[in-house]
Amino acid sequence: MKKFFYSIAIVAIVCAVLPSCGAGSGMSGKNIAPSALRTDLLEHTDKAFGEGGVALIGSSRPQFSWVVPAIGKNTVQEEYRLVVNDGNTAVWDSGWVKSDKSVAVPYEGPELKPDNEYSWTVQLRLTNAAGKRLETSKNVYKRFKTAKTLSEYATPAYPLAIERQTAAGEANGIYDFGKAAFGKLELVLTAAADDRVMVIIGERLKDGRIEQTPKVSSVVYDEIPLAVKAGTHTYLVEPTRNERNTGPMAVPVQDYVGVVAPFRYCEIAGSVTPVKVERISYSYPFDEYAASFRCSNDTLNAIWDLCHYSLKPCSFLGIWVDGNRERIPYEYDALIAQLCHYGADAEYSIDRRTLEWLLTQPTWPTEWILYAVEIAWNDYLWTGDSRALKANYDVLKAHSLDALRKGNGLITTKQGQTPEFLASIRRGTITDIVDWPHNGIEDDGFVYTDFNAVVNALYYRTLKRLGDIAGALANESAAGFARHTGSYASDAALFRAEAAETRTAFRREFYDGEKGIVKDGIDTDHASLHSNMMAILCGLLDPAEIPAVADFVESRGLNCSIFGAHNLLAALYSAGRGDAALKLMTGDGLRSWYNGLRLGTTITLEAWDDSFKPNQDWNHIAGAAPGNAIPFGLMGITPLEPGFSHIEIRPQPGNLKWAEMKLPTIRGDIEMRIDRSSLSVTIPANMTADIWLPNACGSMTRTTVGSGRHFFKY
Repeated sequence: MKKFFYSIAIVAIVCAVLPSCGAGSGMSGKNIAPSALRTDLLEHTDKAFGEGGVALIGSSRPQFSWVVPAIGKNTVQEEYRLVVNDGNTAVWDSGWVKSDKSVAVPYEGPELKPDNEYSWTVQLRLTNAAGKRLETSKNVYKRFKTAKTLSEYATPAYPLAIERQTAAGEANGIYDFGKAAFGKLELVLTAAADDRVMVIIGERLKDGRIEQTPKVSSVVYDEIPLAVKAGTHTYLVEPTRNERNTGPMAVPVQDYVGVVAPFRYCEIAGSVTPVKVERISYSYPFDEYAASFRCSNDTLNAIWDLCHYSLKPCSFLGIWVDGNRERIPYEYDALIAQLCHYGADAEYSIDRRTLEWLLTQPTWPTEWILYAVEIAWNDYLWTGDSRALKANYDVLKAHSLDALRKGNGLITTKQGQTPEFLASIRRGTITDIVDWPHNGIEDDGFVYTDFNAVVNALYYRTLKRLGDIAGALANESAAGFARHTGSYASDAALFRAEAAETRTAFRREFYDGEKGIVKDGIDTDHASLHSNMMAILCGLLDPAEIPAVADFVESRGLNCSIFGAHNLLAALYSAGRGDAALKLMTGDGLRSWYNGLRLGTTITLEAWDDSFKPNQDWNHIAGAAPGNAIPFGLMGITPLEPGFSHIEIRPQPGNLKWAEMKLPTIRGDIEMRIDRSSLSVTIPANMTADIWLPNACGSMTRTTVGSGRHFFKY
């Protein structure tokens, strides 16, 4: 493992105690209350979103979460009392419950009525390290409305947020909105007589004009004819409908949205005087200020800003899709978007909705089917809510692809794709992808054989995840939560045993210990970046074997697609090669995120450059890998227990002089700053953290802390 910064010293720890708000033993906190009250993961259930109205709760038995207020160092919730009201009548009062549970708290009253408005409140009894006890105030209520049809479990969704932006200015007849977004135009124009003008929108400029891209490109250029009347009038101008991205496979646009397209620039060609040029854009509700990151490297700051902003426009359908060209969800794209979103906001509903869409409408790559299980496990870790796992358990089990397992302990798509198997994963045939496009560059010359190392690495990890999922559900069943007709405990044992067998088979068939590399397949000696980075990422190597394989991975550079780079960065951080990951993220070559900035995009690209994929979108959230590599790799923040009750902080800042971040979680904000000799961190109430720091021996030492402000000198 590479050294953590340059100077290693004995760790000194200083913990600053937060104010206790003047509360003594048994005293009530008149001004201290829980915050961020969430119903089925939604915080803003009491807010109307323009034409879409309010979010509707579809569960007859929802779950509740809240952020525990801090009353000092090591604040812990000891008891809660949750009351749900229908008007002025309490329909359920939990009474005082001795529990530290503050996320995914189930409603246990009578089934809620459809099409009805409720409110709820929660009161807490807290303690801290100083022995202070406090009972929070009772005056915080959160309203929510139920849907017209309810079921025991349903994932709710916000209506889309609508933003109106007036063009900041005009140059040479070109109006610039600063950044691209999915939307349409509202124009106020003055004309001397009835006439026709041409409204032009686009994503990029060339020689000072909106670029008229060739047909092979997916970069938006649209000419929209508009009839104008004499005088001053207001016109709503929608882009031209695209038959490809509004077809049966695409996620449909909400009725109140109409036709939208991504664009940054606008031109009005004709004899009119523009009075106002306004863009109406749509996105899933997103708090752009919930998270923040800054460091000593300006290039990395710009790349963070690019990836962070990309989440907002790319959420315009309320489900993560692959971009404007198709508007179809893909599992790997959804995984990257999920983790980037987790690094930016504590609103998790769009990520779960995307997962559940994909479980009913999966896509064709073998690896993508396996990624759905990883998305489901992430959902549980970040939310603490197991209902999506329970509701989708059987189809998640089928996504193990166990039906394709052969006697050697590995899977192949060349045999066994029976009608029964395909029905179990709800799709037609599947095919190995590794990376895309297959041009010998993005897939690093990968040699495709019957037994594919990348597929089987992911198969091993999926078996482990399913063992984790079944084990978690078994523990909940034992504790008296909802049951399943099968045996979670026996499933957990089976998946874990299969995973152990597959690991042995993988190492036997693919790992070349003499060369310190992983081969692409059984019948080839070729070793690609992809086989080796996936072996690291999926845990198929022993600790002593990782350095040689990581050296090989480093030597291949960015010989992968812009979305394949997500796994590359994750593998490097997993191997302790944060310095190499930072070098890749801040590079300025043709294959770099900086190249997108140089080209002028404001949303992450589908490919490193047009030369690698001529029909690429300029609005692909799957290209935003640094958006999750920074919080969870570079800053090293990871949930160890569901719902962020216990976390790990293992930073790998490479050669940065300093870096600081605010990361929102369902339990509150984690704030962190690191430099070459110290680390400071604020942990929210009701959370504990394992913090790894360098010691005098050149290795890392773990220190476990509770909530509050902590300062470490090394």
